[in-house]
Amino acid sequence: MLKLPDHLFCDSCAGSLFDTRMPDRASHPIRPIYSRTFSRINNTQELRATLRAGAYAWPGGYPMFFIASDGEALSFESVRAEYAQCARSTRDKARDGWQIVACDVNWENAELTCAHSGLPIGSAYGGAE
Repeated sequence: MLKLPDHLFCDSCAGSLFDTRMPDRASHPIRPIYSRTFSRINNTQELRATLRAGAYAWPGGYPMFFIASDGEALSFESVRAEYAQCARSTRDKARDGWQIVACDVNWENAELTCAHSGLPIGSAYGGAE
């Protein structure tokens, strides 16, 4: 993940991005939605914010995964690697298996795998990852 320049600050609670050089910055974020987990993903802005927030839920550190429009599970790594395709399909509402519609915690499915890479997606309580 890219490191933010020193003058930018991401509020870890609300997920807003601020420029510390701006006067009255607390009431004027430069991006209100920058790094936040969305359980339902409606557009590419929410997809990017969820990717930035990371693959583990806060609080708790539970492993998360994306859900495509066809119901398949996709790992954070696969969505990052295929971001252009995922963003295009999400933006265009294409029902081609790349449209991301949700993000969720894998609570107990120890056998959940990414539909793209075939790699296992860790689970919170379902045994070994």
